[in-house]
Amino acid sequence: MDADAFEQLVVEELDRLPDDMVDGLDNVVFVVEDRGEDGSLDLLGLYDGWALTERDRYGVGELPDRIIVYREAHLAACDDLDELRAEIHTTLVHEIAHFYGIDDDRLHELGWA
Repeated sequence: MDADAFEQLVVEELDRLPDDMVDGLDNVVFVVEDRGEDGSLDLLGLYDGWALTERDRYGVGELPDRIIVYREAHLAACDDLDELRAEIHTTLVHEIAHFYGIDDDRLHELGWA
């Protein structure tokens, strides 16, 4: 799947998320990249920024936080379009949860990791 088609899937899955989950996102951009910095296919997504629980250290004029979705890792992990959509959805929820200060241990407990 090419980058444009994958990015469209990400947008569609973002649109399916509950409004109360995405309305609170402040100064966050969503980015699609092919792979993580290490070049591996192990990482599906990444939250790069300051969680709301840490925003006391967050100043005025900061660059936006980023939620990165890795295209090639998703394509390698999924066998069909339905599985790909589901994995993108899970990745978005997982990374948005990091924005709200929810750590990986709690995400595992909730079934989002």
